Amino acid sequence: MTDTTPTLHEWAGGDAAFERLTDAFYTRVVRDDLLAPLFAPMSPEHARHVAVWLAEVFGGPATYTAAHGGYPRMLAHHLNMAITEPQRRRWVNLIQDAADEAGLPDDPEFRAAFLGYIEWGTRLARLNSQPGAEVVRDAAVPRWGWGVAPPYQPALRAEHLSSGDES
Repeated sequence: MTDTTPTLHEWAGGDAAFERLTDAFYTRVVRDDLLAPLFAPMSPEHARHVAVWLAEVFGGPATYTAAHGGYPRMLAHHLNMAITEPQRRRWVNLIQDAADEAGLPDDPEFRAAFLGYIEWGTRLARLNSQPGAEVVRDAAVPRWGWGVAPPYQPALRAEHLSSGDES
């Protein structure tokens, strides 16, 4: 018996869907008073690299890992950025608006999985972006599925709580 459930990448429409998403998203970001300063030094290829990252996360080819350095490289882009909670929330809101504009599927199952990753990823990025944060530097690109999050790692949570108590 073969599993015929499509990946989130396939359901979304493949690489082209994530390119439309990041084009719509970064058009919003550069005009946003809260996020534009974070992305001012963004390279012209940034939106495409994020599209490749998201495609891999949602079950597409491992192109970000092969061509751009995988998780360690994505992590490096966030270190010491000091992302605030209001900036994280704005990012989440803008990417949801961009998903609508880009024509990503709007069925509840897809959007729940999509937003699940967006919430998880942006919260992790915010934590990892704090100056002096102790981060896991060598991990695989997460592979997100239909309602499936990576396993909880209590040691990481305990480290986060203890580092937060010291500030």
